[in-house]
Amino acid sequence: MSLISGFSPIARAVIVAAAIAVTILALQSAASIVGPVLLAAFIVVILTPPLRWLRRKRVPQFITLPVTVILLLEAGSFLALVFTGQLEGFRDSLPGYRERLTVLRDQFGLWLEGTGVEMASEAVKDIIDPSIATDLVRVALANMRSTFGTGLLVLLSAVFMLLEAPGLHTKLKKAFRLHAEAELRLERLFTGINRYMLIKGLASLATALCIWGWLWMLAIDYTALWAILAFLLNFIPFIGGLLMAVPALLTALVQTDLQVTLLVALGYIVVNTVIGSILEPRIMGRGLGISTLAVFLSLLFWGWVLGTVGVFLAVPLTMLLLTVLDSSPQTRPLAILLGPEVAETPAPEKEDTPE
Repeated sequence: MSLISGFSPIARAVIVAAAIAVTILALQSAASIVGPVLLAAFIVVILTPPLRWLRRKRVPQFITLPVTVILLLEAGSFLALVFTGQLEGFRDSLPGYRERLTVLRDQFGLWLEGTGVEMASEAVKDIIDPSIATDLVRVALANMRSTFGTGLLVLLSAVFMLLEAPGLHTKLKKAFRLHAEAELRLERLFTGINRYMLIKGLASLATALCIWGWLWMLAIDYTALWAILAFLLNFIPFIGGLLMAVPALLTALVQTDLQVTLLVALGYIVVNTVIGSILEPRIMGRGLGISTLAVFLSLLFWGWVLGTVGVFLAVPLTMLLLTVLDSSPQTRPLAILLGPEVAETPAPEKEDTPE
């Protein structure tokens, strides 16, 4: 018998709501630690199937784990070096970009005044401030040290999780005394998260490569930087495709002309439509088991609780939450409301009775 079973339904609801609120506040206060650990956990979820396959092939663990760790460190170091180098180069080019953007801003204001918009030049100067881009890049470079520290924490957490991964299932089974149904639900959860993260990762990689190729053909500066941003921001539902295009469009506008900028925008639209709206849903299959509204709300909620990491992991975290809600009869209605659309069961037809 549970500890709160003796209370009235209203009292139980209040106790559960208070426990949830305390948990959320605790997660929010410890977001700097919880976020990287969760990110490492999802990385381990992606790496677990290939490691299992290698174990089935009788490859010793003392070979697979060091190789996996070395690959993780090399990939993280390469990504950090490329991103930092491109960002520093972009910072060095900012003075010229700033002057060009100022000229374009003044020309745009004069054009608006020519069309009959009064005081357009002053209004445009108040709205478009070229110094904002400079400040953003400076802030990004200043935060690179903390970003590297977070990345190192993620990698170390992933390494220790990989060491514990082989016996994790047995530990969970003994610790929580999981029955057959709970084991099946847990296996489905890991399979679903792994499938989502793998497909999303491959789709993000394809998006980054296509963006890099298109921008390279158009001779846009810092194509590697915009490709890395495209890879990372593609994990964010709904707004990721829009956010990844803004820096490249501004760079194309100040570097070239309006025609090339429109071609850049066309490339982003085509890539996001083909990969994000056509190929990815087809490969994903029946979907994530989450309604569109729930995905949007989860983006806001997990971003508020865990910050940037929560925005990137909003979908898999919501999949985990739905599994927890569905495991209890008291919270199952919430899982149904947050889940996908349910087909309405037709009412049984009345049989004709003889008179």
